Amino acid sequence: MPELEPTGELNEDFSSPGATAPPWSAVREVLTTSEMFWLSTTRRDGRPHVTPLPAIWHDGSLHICTGDQEQKAANLAAEPRCVLTTGTNRMNSGLDVVVEGTAARVTDQATLRELSALWKSQLDWDFAVVEGGFNDGAGRVGLVYAVAPEKVLAFGKGEPFSQTRYRFG
Repeated sequence: MPELEPTGELNEDFSSPGATAPPWSAVREVLTTSEMFWLSTTRRDGRPHVTPLPAIWHDGSLHICTGDQEQKAANLAAEPRCVLTTGTNRMNSGLDVVVEGTAARVTDQATLRELSALWKSQLDWDFAVVEGGFNDGAGRVGLVYAVAPEKVLAFGKGEPFSQTRYRFG
């Protein structure tokens, strides 16, 4: 599936004078090269749940894997809207990226094989493809989700500071 090219809008109220919106290619580079993300979901009772996990950018979506018995899986089953965040822990350098979207289960065997190969090549994680997801070799089932961006925020850190919203569609 071809990746959508979003429209970027600099928020001048939260950006330094003279700042410009980073090109989508810079944001995509952060999504492609980052290994760890923070996943924010909502529990059934409305309380937030945030946890770090690796993610893979592929075909215009972030892909995550979680055990079928984990809190993340229960949360996404009840409320698939979620947020994935990545960036740096620096104040004056880097680009932080926030991806808002809706998690959709990936069960197609060909796509799972592609993702398994990416997890191995990018993160050195071995996943065997099984019906409906991944098996980690210890008998645990990993549910795989794709989170297609509905909105992305990028925060450029260091002069000039910038805040940019990317809209899709």
